[in-house]
Amino acid sequence: MKLRPLTGTITALVTPFKNQAVAYDDLSKLVEFQIKSDINGLVPVGTTGESPTLSHEEHLDVVSAVVEAARGRVPVIAGTGSNSTHEAVDLTAAATDAGADAVLVVAPYYNKPSQEGVFRYFSAVAEATDKPVILYSIPGRCGIEISVPVVERLRAKYPHVRYIKEAGGSVDRVDQLKQAMGRDITVLSGDDSLTLPFIAVGAEGVISVASNFFAKEVVQLVNAGLANDLAKATKLHRKLYPIFKTLFIEPNPVPVKTAMARAGLIGSAEVRSPLCEMTKANEQTLIAVLKTLGK
Repeated sequence: MKLRPLTGTITALVTPFKNQAVAYDDLSKLVEFQIKSDINGLVPVGTTGESPTLSHEEHLDVVSAVVEAARGRVPVIAGTGSNSTHEAVDLTAAATDAGADAVLVVAPYYNKPSQEGVFRYFSAVAEATDKPVILYSIPGRCGIEISVPVVERLRAKYPHVRYIKEAGGSVDRVDQLKQAMGRDITVLSGDDSLTLPFIAVGAEGVISVASNFFAKEVVQLVNAGLANDLAKATKLHRKLYPIFKTLFIEPNPVPVKTAMARAGLIGSAEVRSPLCEMTKANEQTLIAVLKTLGK
């Protein structure tokens, strides 16, 4: 498949479980649901896919399963980041060999390296693959962000490092990236609720949690935003905003898996420890919001 631009609506896939094992049948059905909903790409084994609690073997098996199920119809972007450079390089090389079309690489978490350390980490990853590398800046989870000068250095040195997923909650940050690099950087929102504001200042899509369930609706919102149809995009944003927020009243992906299992999209809402099921009160809140959306 000639790789299409990694823009539009890209789903950060959940990893379905059954009796704590990966439910590959459910995963294949989920991929089919996504593609039939006109999604523009799929991200297996990101944070939403519970990558921290998958073994290395499971991690690569899930990537391979999604590549097989997608059958070249949409790009598959494997999550391969780590707080260990060696591990991130190994996962990136293995995901490339498994047929992933691109990789999504989170900034090193917990160990809080300097910006020079961040640059060297991403450089090592970029040298392990010839596929597009999507940088992933999420300071709330990592304790650091990928600075704009580091993004500029990486883009200048590695032609295939030309995307960034921004999950820092800042419209100003998107503006900084676009002011500094213009068309040389493609920004993707990492927060469903900020997708439209990010598009307004130059982002070209979203890596979405909500689209696991609300695939068609998020696609419509993003397409309207990218087409500069502000009235339609705003109307869709207002409609979906309550679910965008409610899907994060407990740690991701617990609420979205709960919603999906309730609708029969996956067979179980199981997550792996240290995550656990929703409280009854929060589950009722989620159900109430889903009902207002006809789900």
